[in-house]
Amino acid sequence: MKKIIAAVAIVGTLAACTPEERGTAIGAGAGAAIGGAVTHSWGGAAVGAVAGGLVGNLIGRSHRSGYCYYRDHNGNRYEAPCR
Repeated sequence: MKKIIAAVAIVGTLAACTPEERGTAIGAGAGAAIGGAVTHSWGGAAVGAVAGGLVGNLIGRSHRSGYCYYRDHNGNRYEAPCR
């Protein structure tokens, strides 16, 4: 099972184009491996893949190259190219 999950994670990471997609693929692969190892079941691997994919996507979004987070005078947060 671990070999299949590792192969899927590697292929998914190589096929991913954007940081969000790479983060999702890496997170899903790592989550599936951890979930499967802890619970020794496919169900645990599936839950780990979903949770890892969500977290990986959020991390991938927060690290867009060349973009920074700013706040305007009303306190609203927005993303724009770094100055």
